[in-house]
Amino acid sequence: MPDETQSSHPTPEPSVEQHLQGAHSLLRSLQEKVGEHPELAQAITNLEMALSILTVKTAGVI
Repeated sequence: MPDETQSSHPTPEPSVEQHLQGAHSLLRSLQEKVGEHPELAQAITNLEMALSILTVKTAGVI
């Protein structure tokens, strides 16, 4: 009998890259709505740097 806590159709976990791209898209969208803001621009830059570093460290396999 299958365990009731497990779904018969497991939902795949989003990858690190998908999370980062989603966050990047949200920040860009927010920037378009509120206009230029130094802290928002810095957050986007930090996110882009993190993605670049992660890509290099994983040889592009993320």
